[in-house]
Amino acid sequence: MSDGCENFRLYNLQVGRLRLKLLTAILLSDQCGNLDLGLLTTEMNCVRTTFVILGFLFFFYSWDVLVLCSRIISSDHCDPTAQQDPRTLRSDQLTVLINGYSESRIPFLQSIVTAYAASSLVSSILVLWGNPSTPSQTLAQLANNLTHSSFGFNSISLICQSSNSLNNRFLPRPLIKTRAVLVCDDDVEVDPKSFEFAFRMWGANPDRLIGFFVRSHDIDLSKKEWIYTVHPDKYSIMLTKFMIFKSQYLFQYSCAGGTVMANMRKIVDKMHNCEDILMNFVIVDEVNAGPILVGAERVRDWGDARNDHDNRDGEGRRGLNGEVAQVGLSSRKEKHRKRRGECIGQFHRVLGRMPLRYSYGKVVNSVGEQGLCQKGGKLVLCDQS
Repeated sequence: MSDGCENFRLYNLQVGRLRLKLLTAILLSDQCGNLDLGLLTTEMNCVRTTFVILGFLFFFYSWDVLVLCSRIISSDHCDPTAQQDPRTLRSDQLTVLINGYSESRIPFLQSIVTAYAASSLVSSILVLWGNPSTPSQTLAQLANNLTHSSFGFNSISLICQSSNSLNNRFLPRPLIKTRAVLVCDDDVEVDPKSFEFAFRMWGANPDRLIGFFVRSHDIDLSKKEWIYTVHPDKYSIMLTKFMIFKSQYLFQYSCAGGTVMANMRKIVDKMHNCEDILMNFVIVDEVNAGPILVGAERVRDWGDARNDHDNRDGEGRRGLNGEVAQVGLSSRKEKHRKRRGECIGQFHRVLGRMPLRYSYGKVVNSVGEQGLCQKGGKLVLCDQS
């Protein structure tokens, strides 16, 4: 093989209720595609994605789970002709983009994928594996485990990233067939009712950013610099622990904005952090409105550094302790907030303006009685028996 330039085409073939995924490699030439040696065609509804592979390609198919891995891969995610027509995207379901990196977190990843696979709101799940050094055998086992724990849900794809760049979380992908995407981490469990409510809130506010975890930007007047912080009464940044937004924003993040956006994505790579802040910049700059915080009944954040050392849930499951809790691509360290404040400042300088907007309060799923009444010698909510 010359410079390792080959053209791979991915066909997704659905036959009745059984979803078969067929991965067909068509070698166009050893000189980057001057000669077409063959083309697989079908009268059924096929979806084609073109990958240009540089270097060693590894791929396999594990029944319901499609796995595509490459050690060095470069594909034109930004080709306008490859983008989905917004009019054809589904609005009644969403696509889950869940990030994975550490082998030690795989049990949590599998558990979270299983939960989303059981939801009727989910069209497909894309597990974005961001650690290129993970052994192929480990990925094969992960695919097998996802298959056996997915309740027959057959739209799970394990996609191995070519690098550990956090920008890869926001690449537009032909496998996304929905108007909304849920971007989430591999250590956050959300109860079904809260998940459904968050998606419903996105449906009512399709241009906004919806989620459960928020932070704020602010300015330190004494140092004349932007800082990353938490305010008790306002927020301006939604975290990628759980965020729902319009899938078209993936293209705007990764492909639009010219040199300005390219330079801001370079900041993400340099800091190995802050991709969520940059997505907030992109969306808020588009709609001129801050994110929407949604109230949740039960959201378990296993990776939060504030968990007790003996981090177990009510079922005795052990959480992410010690080094395991620190293996995320942008895991918390002593200077975590400072570095994210630096990101805000650098984004501001490159963009030339500060698009972030504050939001106040949160949307809740039920409207209960707020008045207090005396019952049995105690003050309780008046609608409480």
